[in-house]
Amino acid sequence: MMKDYTQYKRIIKFVSSAAIVAMESGIYGYVWIFYYNSLLQFPFWRRGNWLMIAVYAVLLMFFEQMYGGFKVGFYKKWNVIYSQILSLVIVNVITYLQIALIDKKFHSPSIIGGILVVQIIVAVVWAFAFQFIYSRLFPRRQMLLVYGERPIFHLMQKISTREDKYQICNIIHYSEGIDSIMELSKNYDALIIGDIPAHERNQLLKRCFGCGLRTYTVPKISDIINRSSDDLNLFDTPLLLSRNEDLKIEQLFAKRFTDIVCAAAGLVISSPFFLIIAFLIKATDGGPVFYKQTRLTRNGKKFQIYKFRTMIQNAEKDGRARLASEHDDRILPVGRFLRATRLDELPQLINVLKGEMSMVGPRPERPELAVEIEKELPEFPYRLKVKAGLTGYAQIYGKYNTTAYDKLKLDLTYIRNYSFFLDLKLMIMTPKIMLMKESTEGVMEDDARLQQQEAAAAKIDIKLKHQKGAKSWKQ
Repeated sequence: MMKDYTQYKRIIKFVSSAAIVAMESGIYGYVWIFYYNSLLQFPFWRRGNWLMIAVYAVLLMFFEQMYGGFKVGFYKKWNVIYSQILSLVIVNVITYLQIALIDKKFHSPSIIGGILVVQIIVAVVWAFAFQFIYSRLFPRRQMLLVYGERPIFHLMQKISTREDKYQICNIIHYSEGIDSIMELSKNYDALIIGDIPAHERNQLLKRCFGCGLRTYTVPKISDIINRSSDDLNLFDTPLLLSRNEDLKIEQLFAKRFTDIVCAAAGLVISSPFFLIIAFLIKATDGGPVFYKQTRLTRNGKKFQIYKFRTMIQNAEKDGRARLASEHDDRILPVGRFLRATRLDELPQLINVLKGEMSMVGPRPERPELAVEIEKELPEFPYRLKVKAGLTGYAQIYGKYNTTAYDKLKLDLTYIRNYSFFLDLKLMIMTPKIMLMKESTEGVMEDDARLQQQEAAAAKIDIKLKHQKGAKSWKQ
């Protein structure tokens, strides 16, 4: 039987993270001591050199922790490498400017560029090596999925994208009974509790807690609200206090101040991109550069959002609102690049300055689409307790084609856990997802979506060895 190293997982990850930071900082430290420091008019001595290296290491830890550069085993291998590279680029740019300020002149960027290249090579080797070690110490979990009346293809498709971590080996309908589910679960490492009735779900959670079985639960909207409630211990019976208030006045002030400062700075910095993008759009078909559309913001208020035009003129001349699909022939060639990098949303900085949007908040939805969504999801307007945002929790952790129900839960997570520092964290994380294709995928047509879900479900290795407790399903 394979030895279980789970209890050592945190220690192993810490040692691995410390090792990569030490190697990357060591490369910079060597060049600093033997090259940059010797160029200074007033060179640093021992403690000064250690301070410069320590500042570099702290910056590196901050950005790699923020972007997920340490999360081998959690993110996919290339996601970790991408996070490492992004962190190294940012930290080396900051360090280059720092050295220029210290020496009061700019040095050739080739040296800092050479440091970056060597560090990237080290980061790639580290990611491959530690991923290999991690996969051997912590093999993928064999799991049992408990499902309800809702279709399970969507959930199975999501889980199947991480076959390195999880494998759904069997499924069972909750109607088979708690005892049957628990008996079947003895053969697996964990239980995935899907969207099933609250009573059965609570019983399963308690039984799994009692026997020490790991569970992965799909949360309901009420779970999101309850999870951010405060403990109230005035009585001998624990109570959860959910105030359900809007943002406090000091939070609104801090958020608006941040919006004005960031939007103004963003417009100044991005002004060259505005000119280049405007020229490219004009050169494509001679149409207007900007595109205005009615969207919803706080409390359902309507406003005109500004975006760079990425589609042909009169893309919705039939008057029917529809989302762009993944291979939509209405999208301009330059529009595909703008959508992939999300540069088409830069003009929304103007909406932020006007106070119609915030830097961070739920994605502004179209009124027509919101009405259609609310027919199936009456709780959808809950996300408009704050202003719509240029970036946001759902934009960072979701995808372009994430379901409306999942987007609502992500937006509610942001609203219920709002803080000034959460806004800063989401803004810092935004550059990472701008170039990630999986975050900017278009919405597939219904038929294509169903085919992809069915194909993904068929690829999952479902081993129905326990026919007594499992129900079959159509692929």
